[in-house]
Amino acid sequence: MILQRQREDTMSLIADLTALLGAAHVLTGDETARHSHDWTGKFTARPLAVARPGTTDEVAACLRAAAAHGVAVVPVAGLTGIVGGAMTDGGLMISVERLNRIREIRADARVAVVEAGVVLSRLHDAAEEQGLYFPLWFGARGSAMIGGVLSTNAGGSNVLRYGSTRALCLGLEVVLADGRILSLMTQLHKDNSGYDLRDLFIGAEGTLGIITAAVMKLVPAPRAHATATLAMPSVEAALALLNTLRDASGGLVEAFEYMPDTYMRRLAEARPDVRQAFDPAPPVTILVELGATAPRDVTPGPDGRNALTALLEDTLAPLLADGTLLDAEIAQTEGQRRAMWERRELAAEITYARKPAIDTDIALPLDGIATFLARIHAALPALNAGAETFAVAHLGDGNIHFTVFPTQDDAALADRVTNKIEDIVRDLGGSFSAEHGVGLSKKASMARQKDPVALAVMRQIKVALDPDNRMNPGKILP
Repeated sequence: MILQRQREDTMSLIADLTALLGAAHVLTGDETARHSHDWTGKFTARPLAVARPGTTDEVAACLRAAAAHGVAVVPVAGLTGIVGGAMTDGGLMISVERLNRIREIRADARVAVVEAGVVLSRLHDAAEEQGLYFPLWFGARGSAMIGGVLSTNAGGSNVLRYGSTRALCLGLEVVLADGRILSLMTQLHKDNSGYDLRDLFIGAEGTLGIITAAVMKLVPAPRAHATATLAMPSVEAALALLNTLRDASGGLVEAFEYMPDTYMRRLAEARPDVRQAFDPAPPVTILVELGATAPRDVTPGPDGRNALTALLEDTLAPLLADGTLLDAEIAQTEGQRRAMWERRELAAEITYARKPAIDTDIALPLDGIATFLARIHAALPALNAGAETFAVAHLGDGNIHFTVFPTQDDAALADRVTNKIEDIVRDLGGSFSAEHGVGLSKKASMARQKDPVALAVMRQIKVALDPDNRMNPGKILP
């Protein structure tokens, strides 16, 4: 009798959604296959249906229908996440893929008004047409959507200069659990009229509402880049170089990416078709990129070099001479620049191609990075002799993607290794989650590491905005 009633409720909800959206936009059964797993394949979902509203009002109507039937709702964007934040077992997925309009680009104000289903690379292209740039940049930009990057407060390679997604957002439009539409679509850079509700929803992973649109900041498009791959003896030397380059350029360093010798060896094994910059791989390989918008920084000098490339070369030259810098390869063409970035952007592919893997996404104060690496490598043999490590980092902002490849696939071992990593990170004043969110995979870490008072406040906020716990339940909060 109970199962029959549940089936009837499900069919009734699907009928209501179909009446709202049309049959083509309510997916059930095999039609939901594309939404049944995340990018890594580690997490799977069994949604009762996938609704694909095309307007904010339709999102609101879907949420009201779900509330009437007492069904949980899981917002879905590009499904590029790696922490299980968009998975469900029996809930209604609401995909924002049809909310894909760039409503407006206001070039004079340097803002873009976009809907949650706009793919990141499409916003890049639209901004470029106006001579502007949206400076959120990472490997999944061809499929990640604005709603998803806001919901996870995504980072990427340019955080060093421009900040994470939160720093790039001026306003939001959000549909709450009960179907009310909260319009925070301000284009103001200053507004002290009470609580900053916008920041509450950014990084909330859809647990408080569904982001349907946003006002995003644009910046002047770089007129030129100076990009180099550098061989360095240590992390400490690399961080000293970062400060030198930032001082010399007046803050033009956009990216400072770290690839240790273990990364380069793994890259050579997994992708022998990709040319290595140095042979043998140095202890530390750095990808650095400077970007300039001022004409004076890109004007060729008497020697034919543009000012930005000359600045980079002239800053590096004495470091090469005294041995601080072991070697350097400076991109002379756009093709060479892209080849350098390809080495870095293959990180996710080569990480998840090997199993078992214990992957982490940690943030550390810059002066704690070398200490962390030393401590974890000293502690790891006692936990799992023979385990290998693999790291890649947005070194300029302290975000390390640190992976351990254990000798056996053992959940208890993975937990011990994760605990050790996170304990060291906590001791150094860092965070166990830098840019990928919490989702399902880091809930245990939230319970272990997050301040209890902070967790209590988060739960109070959740209850206030979603008293029935229907918005992406089971995520973030332990």
